[in-house]
Amino acid sequence: MKAFLGLDTSNYRTSAALIDGNGEILLNYRELLPVPAGERGLRQNEAVFGHLRQLDAAAEQVRQAARGYTISAVGASTAPRDGAESYMPVFMAGASFGRLAAAALGVPFIGTTHQRGHLAAAKAGTALEDAETYLALHLSGGTTDLLDVRENEVRQIGGSLDLHAGQLVDRAGVAMGLPFPAGPELEKLALQGASRGRLGCSMERGDLYCHLSGAESQAQRWIREGSVSREDIALEIYDLLARTVLRMVTAGAGETGCRKALVTGGVASSELFRRMLVERAKGNRRSPEILFGRPEMSGDNAVGVARIARRAAGGS
Repeated sequence: MKAFLGLDTSNYRTSAALIDGNGEILLNYRELLPVPAGERGLRQNEAVFGHLRQLDAAAEQVRQAARGYTISAVGASTAPRDGAESYMPVFMAGASFGRLAAAALGVPFIGTTHQRGHLAAAKAGTALEDAETYLALHLSGGTTDLLDVRENEVRQIGGSLDLHAGQLVDRAGVAMGLPFPAGPELEKLALQGASRGRLGCSMERGDLYCHLSGAESQAQRWIREGSVSREDIALEIYDLLARTVLRMVTAGAGETGCRKALVTGGVASSELFRRMLVERAKGNRRSPEILFGRPEMSGDNAVGVARIARRAAGGS
């Protein structure tokens, strides 16, 4: 039986996945890189070394999951997104391991991007699973990208002009004493808070682009002054993100004609964010239908990379 291996080494997580010839998941290994308390991330060299240490454990997980299967192709994220200028050293760790594994096995190596992996993982099992053309929004610590996906082209048509959605969450969370990445703990606080829409949306170019740095500055002031509770600040942040994202995907639908929008990335794995965004979309007749992948398929993972490798190698 055939299997397809995917690897992804992002700024935050070491991921390895194995799927069979039918696309069923045999392994979805995801391990956060350790970040010292109070820090808002890792330097690239620190993250690369972290991946090299954690890929040993990933390799053992792959070995066990692959029993009874023949790995027919190996895929890996080699860059953050499309474009010759898109580069981050962290992806060299997974790509190097992938190329070595493919050479040792005598099978094709399929290079792709971290962003394409996110899209492939998130759309599986949704109404967009077999779609070649759709609107997408990738929300994470390194991206707030509004994307027009058409066949094999991924074109950015909007996004943040300063801070990314995940950076807003992480910077505010770490300032409150939460561990990095701060999303899960910030969401717990937000569930106990109240929001009055005190963080205003800052949009440009017909709502295709946004600014989030002003919201971060305001949140930091509230934290320093102690004038707003941590719970309320947390909910204000999620409320702002839901309002901003709705305006972006609505503008994107008008720009592209797409009536379905896939929202993915680590921020999109939050159940609270999903609920707030869907509720707001109900009152907007211009909004496209908003779709999410499963939460574990929205945060960093290598399942989408394995799916891309399977497709490139001819599937089963």
